[in-house]
Amino acid sequence: MTATLIDGRAAAERLRQRVAARTAELAATGLVPGLAVVLVGDDPASQIYVGSKTKQAQETGIRHFDHRLPATTGTQELIALVRRLNTDADVHGILVQLPLPRGVDDSAVLAAIDPTKDVDGFHAVNAGKLALGEDATVPCTPLGCLILLREAMPSLAGKRALVIGRSNIVGKPMAQLLLQNDCTVTIAHSKTQDLPALCGESDIVVAAIGRPKAIAGQWLKPGAVVIDVGINRVTIDGKSRVVGDVDFASASERAGAITPVPGGVGPMTIACLLMNTVNAAIRSRGGTDLLRP
Repeated sequence: MTATLIDGRAAAERLRQRVAARTAELAATGLVPGLAVVLVGDDPASQIYVGSKTKQAQETGIRHFDHRLPATTGTQELIALVRRLNTDADVHGILVQLPLPRGVDDSAVLAAIDPTKDVDGFHAVNAGKLALGEDATVPCTPLGCLILLREAMPSLAGKRALVIGRSNIVGKPMAQLLLQNDCTVTIAHSKTQDLPALCGESDIVVAAIGRPKAIAGQWLKPGAVVIDVGINRVTIDGKSRVVGDVDFASASERAGAITPVPGGVGPMTIACLLMNTVNAAIRSRGGTDLLRP
């Protein structure tokens, strides 16, 4: 068996086109979605990521406001900026790029964001609404995973899904989304026993543990759909490369469909951020005609 590649770049482009079309419609009514991105420090990876976010926001018609602060910025100074953005009517989405410099209280900063402008979906209010099955802003990476899953497996109802990783950013919200789509969900983590057996029973495997090639292809149920969230930089034959949490070569021989790394989940994360921003703008006027995944 040779797995079908789930093309995240193509899916992200289709979503960006939908975002651009909806943004143009809103702009025609005088509502231009606005995204404020806050970057603290000079981490090279974060700078590249933020640059990509703002570039794509501009390309889809979303107004963007960049706030780049020195690494010496303290927690209270950062919270003060967030509170100013909370009251800015031109800003519908606020994104504070993680990780923050050592010494800054991440939790306090994220908690200061107005939940209606929390386009990352990290605020406790949005996490709670998601758990309750209410309308919520969903974290971008699991939302992107769900969109890719639906492309590979149009009907998720009744499928056995395994989420490997229990982070608040990916693992837990991913499990909630799968539950809402009528999957039978298992969450695995570092203390889970007999992970290969769980993989072998699962129709869907979402790997999000941050360990390169930790999931072997022979563990998978034949025909399973594999969503690899991992982005791990490793050195192979003296060259730096990015690999996922799944051993792609062996998994491709056993899975029915699989996301590549890079080119799978990554592009969807930014596209979903743009969608969340447009939806935040729509909600700001009391609208319910939201973009849906």
